[in-house]
Amino acid sequence: MTDNNNQNKSSNTVWHHATVTRRRREAQNRHKSVILWFTGLSGAGKSTLAHAVEEELHQLGCRTYVLDGDNVRHGLCGDLAFSEEDRKENIRRIGNVAKLFLESGVIILTAFISPFKSDRALVRNMVLHGDFLEIYCDTPIEVCEQRDIKGLYQKAREGKIKDFTGISSPYEQPSNPELTVHTGNDSLESCVAKVVSLLQERGVILTEL
Repeated sequence: MTDNNNQNKSSNTVWHHATVTRRRREAQNRHKSVILWFTGLSGAGKSTLAHAVEEELHQLGCRTYVLDGDNVRHGLCGDLAFSEEDRKENIRRIGNVAKLFLESGVIILTAFISPFKSDRALVRNMVLHGDFLEIYCDTPIEVCEQRDIKGLYQKAREGKIKDFTGISSPYEQPSNPELTVHTGNDSLESCVAKVVSLLQERGVILTEL
């Protein structure tokens, strides 16, 4: 786990350790907490899958929350654009928020393009080994463009949107994700089942809660 204190510009601050620990919260919730990090191109189905997984986990009695890319940019990251520098800052902020949810004993699901390997590695290194599960939503760009009801890909190809991932800005595929789901071909139900199975295999949730 990486110490980010060297980036802290706030002086005279001391970390306060809570008496109600993460482990006590997990025991109360009857499941472990974890970060599920869904990554992939725009239109790959990250948000759809994250919310469907959350619904399944909610039905199982788990405490969950989804951080969605567009929603976060309405508040926490509303001051950021889409330059490479701003994208990095966007993921850094999300990583720290996800870490807070992790400590609260919640299963936190994040749906962000997060195109750069270094940024995803930064978040992974914020937490202990096993607390960050990278889920790659592998969908061909042609399928993503067909799903694009906002017309963003077309605008990017016309040069109306700069720094658009997959067109004018790169997407770096995960080298060794904990799970790859083929959201362009497989059914949503199948993808949800794979994510839930991963959580069961890792001991995050019990087979029957």
